[in-house]
Amino acid sequence: MRLTMILLALTCSVSHADDFWPALPMPSKDLDEKTALTRIALGSCFDQRRSDKIFAKVQEAKPDAFLFIGDNVYASDESDDPQLMSLKRAYSQLANSDRFASLREAIPVLPIWDDHDYGLNDAGGDWPRRRIAESLFEHVWDVAPEDPRSQREGIYFARNIGPEGRRVQLIFLDTRFFRTALTKNSQDQTVPYEPSEDTHQDMLGDEQWQWLESKLLEPAELRIIVSSIMVLSDIHGFESWRMLPRERQRFYKLLDTTAAGGVLIVSGDTHAGAMYRSDETIGYPLLELNTSSMNVPLTSFVDNPKQVPGVHRVGDIYFEANFGLINIDWESGQVTLQMRNENNQTVREQSIYISALN
Repeated sequence: MRLTMILLALTCSVSHADDFWPALPMPSKDLDEKTALTRIALGSCFDQRRSDKIFAKVQEAKPDAFLFIGDNVYASDESDDPQLMSLKRAYSQLANSDRFASLREAIPVLPIWDDHDYGLNDAGGDWPRRRIAESLFEHVWDVAPEDPRSQREGIYFARNIGPEGRRVQLIFLDTRFFRTALTKNSQDQTVPYEPSEDTHQDMLGDEQWQWLESKLLEPAELRIIVSSIMVLSDIHGFESWRMLPRERQRFYKLLDTTAAGGVLIVSGDTHAGAMYRSDETIGYPLLELNTSSMNVPLTSFVDNPKQVPGVHRVGDIYFEANFGLINIDWESGQVTLQMRNENNQTVREQSIYISALN
C-alpha cells in the first residue's frame, strides 16, 4: 500500500519534490461528481505522532468522501523557520501511515487547513510564512496546476456533487490566509481573545467573500459549509467566529440575501465535539456539527474537563476522540449529523428534513 503511494509521489518532477522534501504528495481516490452522496465522514485535529487507528474506523463507516477539516498534522516545532521543515516532516509522517494510505485509496479525501497545518498556532493573515505554507499544502494534497487553488491566494474551494434533486455542494472556507489579528482579552487572562467590533477586522478577505457569494447562488439541495473554527458557539473563549461578530453577522446575512437553502455547518479545532442548532440566526434552522479531535481529545491534556452552558448547543460536549458522519437519506428527505467515537459508535446525533432548510 505505502509503496504504491510513494511511486505515485515520484511522478512529480525531482526539482519540485526537492522543494518540499521530506513531505510527499498524498493523492486519494477521485470523487465522482455525478453520483449522489449519501454518507460523508469528517474529522479534525490529527496528531501524526499518535495512534492512527481512527482512520480504520472512518473507513469502516464506508463514507462516500472524507472531509479533513483542519489541524490535519501538527508540526513538532512552530518556530519561525522559513522552510517550514518541521511541518514538512509532520506531513511525511502522515504519508507513512498505513491506515491513512488505506483510507485514501478507498475513499476520496478533501482537505482544508486550520492553524497547525497552516504553520503556527492561532496564525492568520499576518503569518509571514503563509505563502510557502500554501505551496506545501498544495504539494502534499496533490492539488493540480489547473485547480483554482493553484492560481490564487488561499486554499478555499467548492465541489458540486450529484444529479439535480440530489445535489450536494461542499464549500471549504479558508479561515487562515486572510484573517486579520484577533483582539487579545484584556479582562480575563484564562482565555486569549475577546469579541471585537473593529470594522477593520476580517475573516475571509474581499476576494473570498465574493467567491462565497457566487457559490451560494449556485443551485443545490444541500450545502455543507466547512469552517475550521466554530461558528454558532457563543461561549468559546478561543478562536471562533464569535471573536469577529461583524464578520459572523456578515456570514449570516449572506446566507439570507442569497436565499441559499440547505445549509449545514461543520467545524473542528476544539479538541472536543458538540452539536449546535440555532432557530433564529437565519430564516430556517442552522445546524452545526463540531467534531474534534481524532486522536488528541481534551481528556489527553486536561484533567476532568467540565461541561459548560451553551446557548445553541444540543446536548453535552463530548470530550473523547471522535469523528463526524453526515447521513443523507434522499428517499425520506432527511439528513442526520452524527458524532462517532474512536470505536465507530454514535455518541451524539441530530436530524432534520432537508425541506426544513429553506
